[in-house]
Order: sequence, then C-alpha cells, then structure tokens
Amino acid sequence: MTGSARTRPSASGVSAPAGGRPAGVLRALAAGLAAGALALGGVLAGGGPAAAASGPDCGGPDGAALCARTGDLLDVTLDQLRPTQPSIGFDQIYYKLGRYGSTKDEEAGDFNKRFDDWCETNGQEEAATVTAGARLSDPSSFTCTVPLGEETDETRAAMKTVVIGPGGALYLTDGHHTLTSFLEAADGGPKTRIRLRVTGNLSDLSTAAFWDTMRDRDWVWLRDENNKPITTDQLPQRLGLARFHDDRYRSLVYFTRDIGYQAPDDAAEYLEFLWGTWLRERVDLDTYRLDDAASYLSAVRAASEAMSAVAGDTVIADGRTADELGRMDEWNDGKKPTGGEFGKLSAPISDEKPGKLAFALDFRGTVAPTPACTRTLTGEHTGPLVISSGVTCLDRAQVTGPVVVGAGAGLVANGAEITGPVQAVGANTVHLCGTSLTGPLSVVNTVRRLTLTGPGCTANELNGPVQLVGNPVS
Repeated sequence: MTGSARTRPSASGVSAPAGGRPAGVLRALAAGLAAGALALGGVLAGGGPAAAASGPDCGGPDGAALCARTGDLLDVTLDQLRPTQPSIGFDQIYYKLGRYGSTKDEEAGDFNKRFDDWCETNGQEEAATVTAGARLSDPSSFTCTVPLGEETDETRAAMKTVVIGPGGALYLTDGHHTLTSFLEAADGGPKTRIRLRVTGNLSDLSTAAFWDTMRDRDWVWLRDENNKPITTDQLPQRLGLARFHDDRYRSLVYFTRDIGYQAPDDAAEYLEFLWGTWLRERVDLDTYRLDDAASYLSAVRAASEAMSAVAGDTVIADGRTADELGRMDEWNDGKKPTGGEFGKLSAPISDEKPGKLAFALDFRGTVAPTPACTRTLTGEHTGPLVISSGVTCLDRAQVTGPVVVGAGAGLVANGAEITGPVQAVGANTVHLCGTSLTGPLSVVNTVRRLTLTGPGCTANELNGPVQLVGNPVS
C-alpha cells in the first residue's frame, strides 16, 4: 500500500485503523502495538517468552526445533518447511496472489488482505497499522491487533501447525496454501518469517518410524492430484508453486466453503482433500471450462449443492461422514444464488469487491503458459542430459551432469535440482521455476520464450554465472 499508516479518530481517544476494527482492536492498540514487531528466533512456549526444554542439543543450530514441545510456538522462515502433501489447489493460491497484488482493499478503506492473513497466521488476529512501503518480509513495517505474548486460545487456534521430524526437520501439517501464498507474494519470499504451533515432536524417531507415526496420526496426505497413492519419497522438499502439482478438486472445494460446507472447529486433517475425493465421482471438471467464470461458477454450484444435499451420516472419505466434514444443512445457507457466499463468489473483477473466483482467474491470466511435455523425468538422473527435440520436463527431478537444449527443443524445469551447466542455443522454450541450479546457465536466442521469473513462477536459486542473450522473456 502507499502512504503512511492509515488511522481514524475514535470516541475513546485512541486511533483505530480505517475500515472499522472492533473494540478489541482499540484495547490492543492502547496496550502498545507499535512495539509488537516479531521477535525472531527460538521456541515461544505457550505464546510467551522464548523457552525450550533442556537437552544436550538445545543450544545447537537446530536446538529450537529439537527441543520444541507440543503447544510451543516456533519461529521459522518459509524455506525451512517441508510439505506433507504433494499437491495444492493452484486457483486458491491465484486468488490470494491476485488479491494481494490488488489495490481493491485499500480503495475500500482497509488494509491489504495479506497483512491480515499474516497476523492471523502468526497468532495475532489481524492487522492494526500498516506503514508506507510495508512488506510481508518485514514484520516491523506493520503491527497486529494482538501483541506478541498476549495470544489467546482463539488466536492460537488459527495458527498453522508443524511436526518436528528426525534431525529437527520441520514438517508442515497445515497451512500449505497460506504459506505458499506468502512465499510467492511480491513482497514475501522464502525468507519470510512466521510462527507455527507445534503439534508433535518426533525428532527422536528413525525415518521409518517417523513416517509410520505420521500416517497413523493422519499428519501426511499421500495421494497425488489425481487421487492416486504416492510414497513419502515423492513429497516435495520445500514450499512453492513450482514444487507442487495442481489439484483442481482441491481448488473446487475451497470455492465451495460456506456454500456447501463450513469447516468445523475440530476439522479433520486434510478436510478439503477428503471432500475432493468424494466430488471426483460426482462432478466431472472436464465438462466445465475452468478459464471461464460462468462455467467455473456452475461447477462450484454443482459441487456445493451435492455437498449440502447428501445425508449427514454418509461416509465421504476415510471413514469421515458429511456432518463430520462440515456439511451445511442448506445450500448457500438458505439464501438465493444472488446472495450469501455464492453471490459474493460471483462478483466480477470489475466490482468494488470482486469474488474469490474473479481474483483467481484474473491472476491466472498473467501466468506464462508452459508447453506440453513430450518427456517427463522425475527422481534422480546422473550423466549428461541432451534434449535434441520435443519438450523435456524435469518434474522435481535431481539431475547431476550437464544439460544441453538443442535448437528447436524445449526444457521445462519445475522444482528441479540441477548440478552442472545448463546450455541452450536456439531452443524453442526454456522454463525454469523453483529450480536450484549449481553451475553456469547460458541461454542464447530462444525462439519462443525464456521464463525465469514472473507471476506464478517460484523464484529460482541460480548458483553460478548467468548468460542470457537474444531471448524473448515472458
């Protein structure tokens, strides 16, 4: 947002932010929110001062995680987190990124949603003040309504969760969409800090015992975007759009929220994936145009009507009934299609308050398309990789050796790790997103498109000299 922190006088004599925050905000501001910038590092036990259980490794670099106890609040950066699911709903992320990059919230006299989202995720309710040039990556540039150390059970319940694995590795068990949105935001990135609530410390287990426990406790989702089973080795190693696959049904369920279901307080782990599993047999997304707002809305309506119409005791997936998964007794809470949450969802991008779907489709239109793969590599590949024709896709693959892209051929690397030089001369397409490259990169005279950055393209890690000459850049 531009300008200084926006406030307006209140009857109590305390300044409250424009947009009308509740009385609790005023009390929080009076308590000294200006000093509420995020305190970095350590485990915040019970939301209070930094604390950790005693132990021989508590002072080491991974000590905060290794010594974390259930219920502690752990301060992390996004690049430290390991996903526990292989896919996300890209359109849900696109909605958030579209709204984060829009000025609609400010034009309505409020703060941009990204600051409210960060404060809620950090256990601090919502944004209180936002200064000129505030950035998600700099929590000192904005404040939240609940100061650090004054979290309540309610604000802590809204936080995302993490399990400590062997060696102190951090496994995210809730919040993949929210934190990926922070990572992909223009003012976010992999070093953005956030606090997570620890739900278990399994760092003393072997790798095999760790994953057995994760499965037993439903702390991992081992099905791909087509609902096919995967192994733990196929999970992404880090957050980022380029490192996940797109599950269209996960997005569909997101848009049905408060229309066909409402997440209960004791929501099942991976609740939206459970609904998505059930909807696959009832709503064929291939019969809809998901690049068209009207057709997409029809899919959302069909899905949400099916959810609310099913008997509450019907088992939806993994032994969970519709009522346990938050089925709404009345579609759209009994309101007409032009009202309620469905009416809000239907608002076009030109509206003062566009619907989530409009933001998603508008942002998706800015994402550079990638060509269809003629060959896809996953897992490990050792030795030279020569691409002489077609389009070779590296799907979270690990390549050790030189990569050469010949004239007219294409390379698409999403979430890949390449150790060795990458050279492309006269290639049709070169697309690197969320890729770690250790070695030189040389791309000369690409015919169609070179994509190394841009909307929806997770930042790369290029560790070596870069030569880019005569390329049309997306």
